[in-house]
This record gives sequence, structure tokens and C-alpha cells, in this order.
Amino acid sequence: MELTNTLTMKREPVIPHEPGHIRMYTCGPTVYHYAHIGNLRSYIMEDVLEKYLRYEGNQVDRVMNITDVGHLSSDADTGEDKMVAGAKREHKSVMEIAQFYTDAFFADCEKLNIRRPDTVVPATSRIPDFIRMVQGLLDKGYAYLAGGNVYFDTSKLREYYVFGNQTGEDLAVGVRDTVDADENKRNKTDFVLWFTKSKFEDQELKWESPWGLGYPGWHIECSAISLRELGEYLDIHCGGVDNAFPHHTNEIAQSEAYIGHPWCKYWFHVQHLNDARGKMSKSKGGILTVSALEEQGFDPLAYRMFCLQSHYRKPLTFSFESLQNAQNAYNRLVARVAALAKEGDPDREAAQGFQEKFRGALGSDLNTSLGLTVLYDMLKSDLSDATKRYLVGDFDQVLSLSLLEAAEKAGQPSEPPVDGELKAHIEELIARRTEARKNKDWAAADAIRDELSALHVAVKDTPQGVEWHLEG
Repeated sequence: MELTNTLTMKREPVIPHEPGHIRMYTCGPTVYHYAHIGNLRSYIMEDVLEKYLRYEGNQVDRVMNITDVGHLSSDADTGEDKMVAGAKREHKSVMEIAQFYTDAFFADCEKLNIRRPDTVVPATSRIPDFIRMVQGLLDKGYAYLAGGNVYFDTSKLREYYVFGNQTGEDLAVGVRDTVDADENKRNKTDFVLWFTKSKFEDQELKWESPWGLGYPGWHIECSAISLRELGEYLDIHCGGVDNAFPHHTNEIAQSEAYIGHPWCKYWFHVQHLNDARGKMSKSKGGILTVSALEEQGFDPLAYRMFCLQSHYRKPLTFSFESLQNAQNAYNRLVARVAALAKEGDPDREAAQGFQEKFRGALGSDLNTSLGLTVLYDMLKSDLSDATKRYLVGDFDQVLSLSLLEAAEKAGQPSEPPVDGELKAHIEELIARRTEARKNKDWAAADAIRDELSALHVAVKDTPQGVEWHLEG
């Protein structure tokens, strides 16, 4: 397989440190709010990468952190801890917020067929590891104490800006919030490894350390977790492109200073999802979530297909019109699979040609759009239906669109007809509910929905109108 390595800005063959065994690290969510669909684009593409590596017969060990402490509102180590801000917003403890939004994140992943990584590590569970690494950097002369905090000294590095030979000004577009000067820093590029009680006195989570009561900086978390779980040689590190600077740049600096040799060989960055306002961001408010898409009648897997239709290295612009097009394409694809006869045995030898084309597409810098084209071409071919069904299942190990499952469901017999008088009553209730929603009389709309529920009527609001069916 070849991937574009952000570290070199070149497409390179993926050659792991240990043949056939790939160690992969993913920057996980900061669990202070719901993940928006822009965040989830990165996780979808990382999921495809992992599944394709497994499809090719590799053993993949994948680790993801959960950031539940230390990520400040500015990537320049200033502002309020995002977890503290979330706790204040909802009048809960930080750990209550962390657990709720961690569960919500993985629920969204399940809806999008994103495989849960082999190892998931909350940052708060590894405080001793962070302290040990910070002390090691102090001992090696790569860190210093100032103003009560421990900083990494970037002046000790031969090279700090490592991604694609870009300058600090170029990379600064990745900083998500306003950058404020920290007078404790010796150099403007230095970053915090450990905060003490001298800063952010309202921080809820603090631990004893050799430098005082405090908490870790965001960047040290991923390095320490990766080194403990995956060892000193990491094959692939994943994340959104906005993580390249400063987060991943700082990870490389501190990790290689600590272990004394090159650390991660390949860096996989997914470009932004944009909307009419630009890059999707929680700071702009009004974020779109998977649940919000469902409420408007979209299948989460239609959003997965929307992402697969574009290359991960290209910015992708979201609109409801484009999502509706993806939903329509997904429905048609499911219908084509449902129309395939189930009888007979697949001709595995005849299937090999399309399997090679699929490998060629995904192996060429994870070209999911071309992979979908191979799927469509296969369905239009003169292969037997049994062979086509076999290949649909084979490709879906990577695409994860649940095509056979959705086709099976689509092919099930329709529900028995509803009694005419009951149908008229249900449609009258739905019309009243629609009018109440139009008038923003949410209490009346909810009451009518409860009445429908008592009749065992399931209601779904879609862009085309209200759909309903009897349950049970």
C-alpha cells in the first residue's frame, strides 16, 4: 500500500517496522461536547485505512486516547480547559461530562460502522506515565521550569517544523483559537508539558507531581500513551489536518527527545469538512451531529458514503443537497444488491479480477472514490449474481456500508395493510402534529407523538415528509 506521508509530503509504500504488524495511533476526541460530523470525517477515513490494512492481511494494533484533561481552548497553551468549560456549561463534574460524551462518541461511531480501536485510553488514567516522561525530558535537558509550569525547550532541537518543510507561519493555520503570548516561555514555540497550581486555579482535576499540584499538557498525553501501548517505533499516526501543528509537531519533538531516535514513520492527515461558513468547528456553534442528521431523516451510512465519495486529502464541502444525493445513491446501491439472486455459489476465480482492481484503488493512497467505482463496475458486469454478492461482502469489509444487511432488510415483505379506519385516524394525528410543529407548538406536537406511540405507530420525519409504520 502507498500513502501520502505528511511528514515528507510524498507518496510512499507503507513498510512497517515489523513485517505484517502495523502499530497505529489515532488522536481521540476531547470529550467536552458531541463530536460533529467534521470530526467524524477523520474517524471514518482512519477506519477505512485500518480495515484496508487488515484486508491485506496485516495485524493492526490501533490505540486511541480520550482527552479528558489538559486540552485548553487555545492550542497555544492558553485559555480555559475545554473539559472544565463543558462541566460549567452543563453544571456537572468534569468526569460526568467525560463519561457522557465518551459514550456519545462511540455511539456515533457505531452508527457509522467505525470500528472501536483495540485499545482506548482516557488521559486521566495515565497520570504517572505523563509525570515519568516529563521528568525524563527534564533530566535530558529538553525541558525547564518557569512560572510554576514545565515547558519543552524547542531551541534544543535541530529542527522543529517537520511537516512538509513548512514554516511556522504556514502551519499556524492549524491553530484553532487565538494565540496569546505566554511570558514564561523562553521561545515562542515552547509548549507546556505540565501545569501546576500556579495557573488555572479553577481546574477541577489536579494531581501531585514533583513540580507541585497540577495537570498534564495536552501534547504529552498522546506521546506517553502511544509509547506505553505501542512501543518506541510507531508505524502510522492519524488525525485531522488541524492537528499537524502544533499538536503532532509537539508530539514528534517530545517523543524523539525522550527516546533518542526517530519515532513515527508515517503521518496520515484527513482534510477539513467545510460548510458555507468554512471549516466546521464547535467554536462557531450550531454544530451538526449524527443525531441531527438522523432527525432530518438521513441514514448515518449515507454520510459515510458521502465521505467515501471524496479523497481524504481534499477538503470536502458539506450541504444537505449533497448529503441527499449521497442518500439517494446509497438507496439505489442497496436496491441493486437486493435485486441479486441469492442462489448459487460464487466463482471465486472470476472474482479475482475485481478484487485486484479494488486493491489497486484502496492501495493507491486510500482512493475510496475509485473503490466505489470498482464496486459499481462489478455490479454492472456479467458475473453471476452469487459472485456479485460475494464481492459486495468482500469489499464491504473495508467500505463498511452494510450493503448486504441493508439489502436483506429492503427485501423483507412489506407490513400487512392497516385497517382503513385506523389509517385515517393515524393520518389525522400526523397532520395535526405537522401543523403543531409548523406553529412551533412543541408541547402539542410531543403530546400527539405520545398518542401515536400508544397506538404503536413509529413516526420518522424526513426531508420528503413524515413516514410512519405500525410496530410489533
